[in-house]
Amino acid sequence: MIRFCLVAAVVLSLTACGSDMSDLEQYVAEVKARKSKAIDPIPQPKQFESFAYDPGERRDPFVELRNDQPATAIVSSGPRPDLNRNREALEEFPLDALRMVGTIAAPNGMFALVRAPDGVIHRVTRKNHMGQNYGEVVAISESEISLLELVPDGFGGWTQRPASLTLAE
Repeated sequence: MIRFCLVAAVVLSLTACGSDMSDLEQYVAEVKARKSKAIDPIPQPKQFESFAYDPGERRDPFVELRNDQPATAIVSSGPRPDLNRNREALEEFPLDALRMVGTIAAPNGMFALVRAPDGVIHRVTRKNHMGQNYGEVVAISESEISLLELVPDGFGGWTQRPASLTLAE
């Protein structure tokens, strides 16, 4: 009985694979009989038009600024970050990634405890730096660290802005 069912299944599957491909041959003949369309030619590239920059009274933006040039092009006044000092450990993290976790009152001043994203807790006091915008600690209270950050003003100079880090609950 099992052999009979197996033979019947094989016979039925082979009859489904008939050799009648007349519909396929008709479609191929129809596609070959279609007229082809003319292909549009490749468009010619536009002629390049050169442009001459006339700086007028302005300096050439492609020439390096020298120290003997007028100070109108150099912003020399205002606050600037000290790029020669060694960066502190908390300056590699953005300020919003740091968490104030407590304070320590000592005879020589107040210290704040700050947890970095890597899990290390750092002791911070006034004049320390933290955050990626050259933030300098200016005051520490029991619930807050006050900073002054130096951010670019968009005109080649720097501006100070206050920031703070509050005690995490």
